[in-house]
Amino acid sequence: MVNVTAKRIAFYVGIVLIWQALDAANLWADNVFPSPYEVGEDLWYGALDGTLWYGIGTSLWRLVAGLGIAIAGGIVLGIFMARVPTVNQTIGSIVLGLQSIPSVAWAPLAIVWFGLTDAGIIFVTVAGALFAVTINTYTGVKSINPDFIAAAQNMGARGTQLISRVLIPAAFPYMISGFKQGWAFAWRGVIGAELLFSFLGLGFLLNVGRQLNDVSQVIAMMLVIMLIGILIDGFIFKRLEDKVMSRWGLR
Repeated sequence: MVNVTAKRIAFYVGIVLIWQALDAANLWADNVFPSPYEVGEDLWYGALDGTLWYGIGTSLWRLVAGLGIAIAGGIVLGIFMARVPTVNQTIGSIVLGLQSIPSVAWAPLAIVWFGLTDAGIIFVTVAGALFAVTINTYTGVKSINPDFIAAAQNMGARGTQLISRVLIPAAFPYMISGFKQGWAFAWRGVIGAELLFSFLGLGFLLNVGRQLNDVSQVIAMMLVIMLIGILIDGFIFKRLEDKVMSRWGLR
């Protein structure tokens, strides 16, 4: 583990050094692509005046709210699709199509329905993540051995008890994959929506950099967005996925 971490640190340090060397060679103007120092300076000032932390906090709470709704809704819808043929034949027939719609494509509808509000951004976030969770939950439930379900029903498991004690635990490895995929879509949805109609958040700060023609701020915000994505995936979903897979004997 230490060796892997050292390799990653060396890799990123190498990227920064190459970046700095190319900038020192004056291959492009600073207003086209800034130096690492200028990007770092922009992050430093943003951290000092609090705008960076406020932007991160705002974007993250929108992500948590939207992803929480998407996970709850996706689990319910996925189970219904797997257990009720009529639901699968009707709603299920358009879920794949809806998943193919990019998160940001929901933004115009969100503006019409909710205006330039947090509710609109959360709506875009939910729309981006919901169907990935739904499809993986459906796949997980359908993959359960029917004999296990029949045995549980013979022992008296019905309704919510069957769902909570049998279906969800058995389908959980698939559901984790859906959560992981859904959070990535949700994060893109948050940033995309903030770019279009938010006055707070990392997407807003990214758009401010574009409006001011401040390339260093644009790249700084992109790096922050990427770093948050790496940290959330590595420290939350990757660890959760590893634990679930190990416990279920899949690794």
